[in-house]
Amino acid sequence: MPTIAEAQPFPFAFDARRTALIVIDMQRDFIEPGGFGAALGNDVAPLARIVPTTAALLHACRAAALPIVHTRECHRPDLSDCPPAKRDRGAPNLRIGDDGPMGRILISGEPGAEIVPALAPHQGEYVIDKPGKGAFYATDLGLYLERLQIRTLIFAGVTTEVCVQTTMREANDRGFDCLLAEDATESYFPEFKSATLAMIRAQGAIVGWTATTRQIAEALKE
Repeated sequence: MPTIAEAQPFPFAFDARRTALIVIDMQRDFIEPGGFGAALGNDVAPLARIVPTTAALLHACRAAALPIVHTRECHRPDLSDCPPAKRDRGAPNLRIGDDGPMGRILISGEPGAEIVPALAPHQGEYVIDKPGKGAFYATDLGLYLERLQIRTLIFAGVTTEVCVQTTMREANDRGFDCLLAEDATESYFPEFKSATLAMIRAQGAIVGWTATTRQIAEALKE
């Protein structure tokens, strides 16, 4: 059984035959200038910097024949699945559904809602459009993983403290063992990422484990 001896807070063993990779929301609207992330006043450069690392993780998981799940946070064109509390918060220069440089912000089917080209899903990989922060909410992700008899989930994507952490906590509550690739996830706020990594692995991996992409890739070769 593959084991990551350097994982935190202690070694992580898993059955690769029952493991899947979930890549959270690596979308143009969050990662590229002019999208929703930038509209909220954020510097998107830190998120863009993890694209090569996430690509390396995808390559390793594909080589090991793991099921791959990609998620996109986006909404129906009529915004019927976007509550006002989500759309109206704060004072961004663009809100969900507004016209932006890559089409309507976070709307399904618009260019900005698509996954960045370097991480584009391969044929046969599962793509989920999710209206919430967690990938299990209002989607069939749970049923999909159950059909495949998956018990372990490897996570990458953005942002660490919001959609990634929310999905990991949802998965933990459903009995999955969760492993986050530390260098294939990012936040607009470095301190938020650091705090989230600490929270995930606190109290004996209360939510899950963390490891580097290199460590995960090496374990998948075992």
